[in-house]
Amino acid sequence: MILVTGATGLSGSAVVRECVRQGVPVRALTRDRGRARRLDGLPGVELVEGDMSRPDSLKAALDGVHRVLMISSARERMLETQCTFIDAAGAAGVPYIVKYSGKEAGVGFDLEAFTGTREHAAIERHLEASGMAWTQLRPSQFMQFYLPGTLTGVDPERRELRMPIGETRLAPVDVEDVAKVAVALLRSDGHQGRAYDISGPEALSMKEVAERISEATGTAFHYVNLTLEDKLRELESRGTPALAMRIVGELLAERLRRPETHVWTETHQRFGLEPTTFLDFARRNARAFLGG
Repeated sequence: MILVTGATGLSGSAVVRECVRQGVPVRALTRDRGRARRLDGLPGVELVEGDMSRPDSLKAALDGVHRVLMISSARERMLETQCTFIDAAGAAGVPYIVKYSGKEAGVGFDLEAFTGTREHAAIERHLEASGMAWTQLRPSQFMQFYLPGTLTGVDPERRELRMPIGETRLAPVDVEDVAKVAVALLRSDGHQGRAYDISGPEALSMKEVAERISEATGTAFHYVNLTLEDKLRELESRGTPALAMRIVGELLAERLRRPETHVWTETHQRFGLEPTTFLDFARRNARAFLGG
């Protein structure tokens, strides 16, 4: 039995859908079944309710589980939540956890400068000391974060990508590629005690990202280089919660400080996957970029 936590989020739902595509039975953990309507009824998917931070709510979720893909929101006490879940899984006799981690592959972040990478590193250490078998899966920034409606996405009305990172180059990865790797890890052996970084196949500036969106949609999009202060004011005007503002502010400041990145597609190659280019991703999501 495979359990995927955080099953209603961007990453978790992509993994559940990939399990369905491959005909792999999967148990999907959600705190609120009402938020999992898109997963309810999918063939081979067993929905269970539970809270990763409350071990007493996880008995049904962990019963008979052999492998877990552990994901949770970075905005909701990720360090405490995932460490609590690791302890609960160990107590329930779960032998193996794949942690959906984050290290901004290739960017060279100072782990101590950014809350997300600092907490992921602490959780990795806790998992590795737990006595269970483990694998760390470390994707870079997702291509999906450029879609309208996200904190760092394009503005479909202005046809602008408004970011405060100058000429910084990033190598975003398609979350669907990462989901394929995650399912491969959960279905095969020989990955215990290993870490897999994964990025997209290109290091792109924000101007180049806008150019690819323009090509995919047939509509001109432009990169607008804001100051960090202006970007945070924009987010605040949209009612962005304070914690999310702090996380995004730290991330953008670190990206501006570290303008170069490196492509890391060895994990794609290891699992026989062709990396999705940003242009292919933009073509697949052209209607969304136009506000559809």
